[in-house]
Amino acid sequence: MTSSLHRLYSFRRCPYAMRARLGLLFAGLQVELREIILKNKPDQMLAISPKGTVPVLQLFDGTVVEESREIMVWALRQQDPQGLLDATVLPQANALIEQNDNDFKHWLDRYKYADRYLEMTQSEYRQRGEAFLQVLEELLTKNPYLLGDSATIADIGIVPFVRQFAHVDRDVFHSLPYPNLHLWLQHWLEHSFFLQAMTKFRPWQEGDDVVVFPS
Repeated sequence: MTSSLHRLYSFRRCPYAMRARLGLLFAGLQVELREIILKNKPDQMLAISPKGTVPVLQLFDGTVVEESREIMVWALRQQDPQGLLDATVLPQANALIEQNDNDFKHWLDRYKYADRYLEMTQSEYRQRGEAFLQVLEELLTKNPYLLGDSATIADIGIVPFVRQFAHVDRDVFHSLPYPNLHLWLQHWLEHSFFLQAMTKFRPWQEGDDVVVFPS
């Protein structure tokens, strides 16, 4: 790499890429952003990460970080001014993210794309996904954030997926009996870092000027 910035391949609407961008924002780090189109992935990305999924972070020394959780942790280990890697709750945060990335994401995909998964109805898939929402609701009855009075990596690691679940059918989501979860999600959707993370960029092409994120 010739740039003095680390390089992030990203896709705005992907929840994994969202949380990687949130990690960078909370860490106060800038990267060169390359927004991609999933149906037309650039050869430059595939050359460093043949699995072809986003996000992919290429450090300026050439090291490639291919998983969104690893990107969040890498960024916050550089600097963590708001203490998202609070060691006292990190085991619980990791366990929640594991549950999100495995059980919840499984049912979320089936709820969102129920026409592809005909074994159950969409409402049945939604109800299976709600098991995790109920866990979050219980946590949020005690604190404004998932694990206490301040945000942790669990909040930024999970909120993009809850957002995606809510957007499958917003009316249904807001009718569900999770008032604390609704408030938590709304807080994050209005957070300045989340708004920055969702800035629209046109897809990168060879020869484009460098796009710095956050600008």
